[in-house]
Amino acid sequence: MKLQFSKMHGLGNDFMVLNGTTHKIVLSSKQIQRLSDRHRGVGFDQLLLLEASADPEFDFQYRIYNADGGEVEQCGNGARCAAKFIHQQRLSDKKQLRLQTVNSSLTLIVEDDNLVTVNMGQPIFEPAVIPFVAERIEINYPLEVAGQEFDVSVVSMGNPHAVLLVDNVNTAAVQALGAKIEMHLRFPKRVNVGFMQVVDAKKIKLRVFERGTGETEACGTGACAAVVAGIRRGLLDATVLVSLPGGDLMIKWQGGAEPVWMTGPAELVYEGSVVIK
Repeated sequence: MKLQFSKMHGLGNDFMVLNGTTHKIVLSSKQIQRLSDRHRGVGFDQLLLLEASADPEFDFQYRIYNADGGEVEQCGNGARCAAKFIHQQRLSDKKQLRLQTVNSSLTLIVEDDNLVTVNMGQPIFEPAVIPFVAERIEINYPLEVAGQEFDVSVVSMGNPHAVLLVDNVNTAAVQALGAKIEMHLRFPKRVNVGFMQVVDAKKIKLRVFERGTGETEACGTGACAAVVAGIRRGLLDATVLVSLPGGDLMIKWQGGAEPVWMTGPAELVYEGSVVIK
């Protein structure tokens, strides 16, 4: 099987994007793992697959696979790349697009300045829905990891996130601690782990260890989760610049049942084809 693809990135968070709107594309976990290999494959953090939606309320179905081959619920940087891919492939000329995900939906607005704004939906705090093992909703929870106790904020942005406050993201134990928290028993479906340094009420620095992938250059849902966590802790304003290793995102949340809005760039790296065995 020969696949045509686009290689794209959102602030260095990189993707292999496939057009499955005209013919069905089915890949096994092992095939996705081989494609994600940066030495022997295409190399990516996530694979994005756009399909026709059976629901007339949506423009497309949007499916996301991590580098380990597992399908996940959400990817904010990927959503921006998906919107740009749709326009570049002339699949739609709409400025506003609605994508159906495995467990929710996204509204995307393609801006004129090479930016894409995404309505990321309402943050979820109910432990059973995230999912996270806890008796009730709290602003932050004590989490024991390797004999140490950490205060973490837990929120779902369509996928589960744990957010830790750190004094300096440059010296934070992102790899070691992130891997342990990702697999913690209190997160039945594993978790993405954000390490947040508050610069001031309008800016944070952030590094994210993504489940099934490891640390990435940027994580859109992680940026949203971090800002929501910071606002709930009384540390941040409603509009926050999030500085990630790959670049900056603007996140807005008015609190309560309001949706989180994310604005950032999406870039085409190259187009190619690959033979799948």
